Amino acid sequence: MFSIFKKKKRARVDLSSLGTDMHSHLLPGIDDGSPDAETSLQLIAGLQELGYRKFITTPHILWDMYKNDAASIGAAHQELQLALQQNNSDVPVKAAAEYFLDEHFDELLQSNTPLLTLHENWVLVEFSFVTTPLNFKDKLFNMQLKGYQPVLAHPERYLYFMSDKRWYDELKNAGCYFQLNILSLTGYYGKASLQLAHYLLGKKYINLLGTDCHHFRHLHTLQSAGNNIMEPVNSLLDSGMLLNPSL
Repeated sequence: MFSIFKKKKRARVDLSSLGTDMHSHLLPGIDDGSPDAETSLQLIAGLQELGYRKFITTPHILWDMYKNDAASIGAAHQELQLALQQNNSDVPVKAAAEYFLDEHFDELLQSNTPLLTLHENWVLVEFSFVTTPLNFKDKLFNMQLKGYQPVLAHPERYLYFMSDKRWYDELKNAGCYFQLNILSLTGYYGKASLQLAHYLLGKKYINLLGTDCHHFRHLHTLQSAGNNIMEPVNSLLDSGMLLNPSL
C-alpha cells in the first residue's frame, strides 16, 4: 500500500553558486584546524566536491592561544601551496586571518601593522563565546578609522545576544558585515545558534557564508545536510545580498 504522504526529497548539497569559502581553518598546524598538510588536502578535496572553487582560509589570531602573525601564516600557506602543487591541484587558496578582538588586536591597529584581509579591506573578526564584548563599537570604529571593513564571524554563535537581539542592530548600525556559519543551519552548534541563524536570515542581516571548517566532522556534517542548508543558501543567493560570489 502506498502512503498518501510523500516524503520530501533530500536536496543534494551543491554550494557551487557560492564559489568561495571565505572562512576556514585549512592551513596546517597553526591553530585548532588542520594538523598537517595531508589533512588540509583531504578537507579541500571534500569541500571542492561540495562545489567550492576557491578558498580564503582564516587561521585564528588569538594572542592567549594562537600567536599567529603574517610570518607564521605565510609559512603555513607556503607549505600548503607546495602540497597542492605536488598533488597536481591548482585550486586557489588565499591566506587571511580571523582576529579575536583582544588587546593584541588593539596594539596591531595602534602600530599600523597591516591586517590580513579577506578581500580588499575586509577583515574577519570574532568575539568571545562566553561574555559580551566590551567597547566593541570603539574597536570597530577604530578599525574603520584605519580603513578596514569589519566582517563579524558567526554572529549566531554569540548566545548572550539571545536575550537582547538589539545588539545585532547596533552592530549593523556600526557598519559590520555579518558572516554566518553554514554549519549553524544544520543545528551543529545547538538549537540556540540555529534559532539565531534563522533570526538573522529573517532580518536580512547576512552578507557572507562560510564553512568555518576545522576537521572532518565539519566536512561530513556539511556533506549530509541537504535541505537544512540548501533552502536558506538558495534563498540568500536569490536575494542578491550575498557577497560570496564576488570574492
